[in-house]
Amino acid sequence: MSAAYCRAAPSHPLHGPYHDSEYGFPADEESVLFERLVLEINQAGLSWLTVLQKRAAFRTAFANYEVDRVAAFGDADVARLLADAGIVRNRLKVAAIIDNARVIQQLRQSHGSFHAWLAAHHPLSLEEWTRLFRRTFRFTGGLIVHEFLMSLGYLPGAHEPDCPVYARILPLAPPWTCVPTPN
Repeated sequence: MSAAYCRAAPSHPLHGPYHDSEYGFPADEESVLFERLVLEINQAGLSWLTVLQKRAAFRTAFANYEVDRVAAFGDADVARLLADAGIVRNRLKVAAIIDNARVIQQLRQSHGSFHAWLAAHHPLSLEEWTRLFRRTFRFTGGLIVHEFLMSLGYLPGAHEPDCPVYARILPLAPPWTCVPTPN
C-alpha cells in the first residue's frame, strides 16, 4: 500500500477499519496469519477494495481460516469454491490456498506454528523473505510477500510516522522494530 493509504483509508467504510485496527499490527494467531496470506494471494491482480468487499465470503468459503479444515479440502470443495461468486474464482489461487494450508500443517511439525516459523526467520531482507516464501508456499511472489509481511509488522512501512495508528502500533513492538543492530 502507498503512503496515501494513511490519508485515504480512515474515512472509508472498508479500508478504515482495516487500516485502523489490523494493518501493520503484529499477530501470532494461526487463523489471522492464514487469513492475511489468503487475502494477499487473492489480491494479486485486483484492488485491495475488491478483496475487502469479498472478505466475509472468503472467511465462509475457507472455513473461518481453520487450517486443518482447509488442508482437508478435496475436489468437491475446489468445485464449490470455483462456483462461489462471492470469492475470487481463480483455480490457481484456490489450489495454492489449499496447498498452503497443508504447508502450515508441516510448519507446525517443524517449528511449532506458522508464527514460530516466521519468527525463526526474522529478520530477513524482502528479497530473502521472497525466496523463502517461494520455496515454501505457492502463489507468493514479491508483492504478495511484501504486503503479507508488512501487514503483520515484519516489514516497516504500513503507516506513515505521522499517522495516529503508527503511534498505536509502536508500543506493540512489531517485529520490524525489534531488529538487532550489528555490533
